[in-house]
Amino acid sequence: MKVTIVGAGAVGATTADNLIRRNVAEEIVLLDIKEGFAEGKAQDMAQTAALLGFESKIKGVTNDYLSTAGSTVAVITSGIPRKPGMTREELIGTNANIVKSVVENLVKHSPDIIIVIVSNPMDTMTYLALKSSGLPKNRIIGMGGTLDSARFKYQLSEKLNASAADLNAIVIGGHGDTTMIPLIKHSTWNSIPVSNFLTAEEQAEVVHKTMVGGATLTSLIGTSAWYAPGAATAAVVESIVRDQGKLFTASVYLEGEFGQEDINLGVPVIINKKGWDRIIPLQLDEEDKEKFSKSADAVRAMNNVLKEINAL
Repeated sequence: MKVTIVGAGAVGATTADNLIRRNVAEEIVLLDIKEGFAEGKAQDMAQTAALLGFESKIKGVTNDYLSTAGSTVAVITSGIPRKPGMTREELIGTNANIVKSVVENLVKHSPDIIIVIVSNPMDTMTYLALKSSGLPKNRIIGMGGTLDSARFKYQLSEKLNASAADLNAIVIGGHGDTTMIPLIKHSTWNSIPVSNFLTAEEQAEVVHKTMVGGATLTSLIGTSAWYAPGAATAAVVESIVRDQGKLFTASVYLEGEFGQEDINLGVPVIINKKGWDRIIPLQLDEEDKEKFSKSADAVRAMNNVLKEINAL
């Protein structure tokens, strides 16, 4: 069993570190375009084997897709963040070219691969990966909702002074500060609605803090986060490799589900050896339906940029 991670930066390396510590795959290939970067990260991680007791092998390579041949799963973290003065079109154009090239090379050497997208804008890059790869829709997964849901549980655990493991709470919609929808009305603490414990004002605060969670960390650290994104990505990969059938929010291709067509958006899905297996329906009230529709409109506007720059 081989897992490839494209992009040896903070998120990619943290994903690899989580996977090898849990012996998720026999071999992990860490690939980057910067000479020696992935090799160094891989060797550093490999040197912890005697201390941590894992058996997984990790290999770093520079732009060598032949080494990825036969991968069951690949994670794509490559891309650039938006820089000062950069337009949305420039960001999407740059990252679209990177993601398309990576997908093409991965599929060339591993035609049965399942691809997990982390690159931003995540929903749009997931849509691009699906449209450009020719792979079945269930083998292209956007990770974002898994991370957003973990952040939602963290905020709830802080407010409730509860264990995050005792909470059921998910975020749907686009992976962005204004497009994600933390479903506070569906959230429970060991099956008891959190509304039994929190006032309306406290619930609103939890939702707000969840939505700005990524931006909050960027302002504190000075760069994007990596521990939680890496752990979320590794959790999705593990559910695929070990056929765990876990329920995660993930960006998947909708064909009428939740009232949306021809778009990738975050919805609850079962993740197993097939990739994403099936979408779990939710009973949303009119307010959340409207929020989901607006989220879809925003993501679709980003997707339209792909057509404007001839990326599709």
